[in-house]
Amino acid sequence: MRGEPTILPLRLSGVCYEAGGRVLLDGLDLTLNGPSRTVILGHNGAGKSLTLRLCHGLLRPTRGRIEWLGPGAAMAGRSRHAMVFQRPVLLRRSVRANLVHALSLAGIGGRGTRRCLADEALERFRLTDLADRPARVLSGGEQQRLALARAWVLKPEVLFLDEPTANLDPAATRAVEAMIDTFHGEGVKVVMTTHDLGQARRLADEILFLHAGRLVERAAARAFFESPQSPEAAAFLAGSLSF
Repeated sequence: MRGEPTILPLRLSGVCYEAGGRVLLDGLDLTLNGPSRTVILGHNGAGKSLTLRLCHGLLRPTRGRIEWLGPGAAMAGRSRHAMVFQRPVLLRRSVRANLVHALSLAGIGGRGTRRCLADEALERFRLTDLADRPARVLSGGEQQRLALARAWVLKPEVLFLDEPTANLDPAATRAVEAMIDTFHGEGVKVVMTTHDLGQARRLADEILFLHAGRLVERAAARAFFESPQSPEAAAFLAGSLSF
């Protein structure tokens, strides 16, 4: 049976990121910990996706530090976390082979073990009927479900999701949200971005609100939506914030 992961805190200290002479993130200070679902909100260009890429180690901050804390932190690496993008990057292989390849890259098990783990993920997320189909001919919703299954099979402590349901129809969106609930139910820390305020209300335990590269507000989801404390957040929820 799949055990719940032990989540190490991830701390961002004075994180800045500059590109093309512009400051895109400016002095980000926060610690992500516990199994709560953290949703990052803000307009395009606020720094949401950039924050995820920095946390996942795809980019390095121009200034500041990003570090795992606690016992075993010195050994913390990419294996502790996974990331799913708005547009999944899939290999020109079958659905099952995409899962097996991810396990192989992570050095998990032998060939037989990887096949068994892949089949477990396919069954867990109702993808078994698609196992032998080429991954790149799947619908957008099916591809995103595969990307999530590929993340799940690696048993991460933290899952970063960048607009995981953008451009999906309502049925596909519900299926992806159900998979996110599965991660959360198994103790995985979920950190995601979305432009869908309804989705944020459904999924978030806490909100990080970014504006112009700064963390303007951090609050429990219910408190954020019912009584935002910053004028920028209030204007954003009212649809009147300029950017």
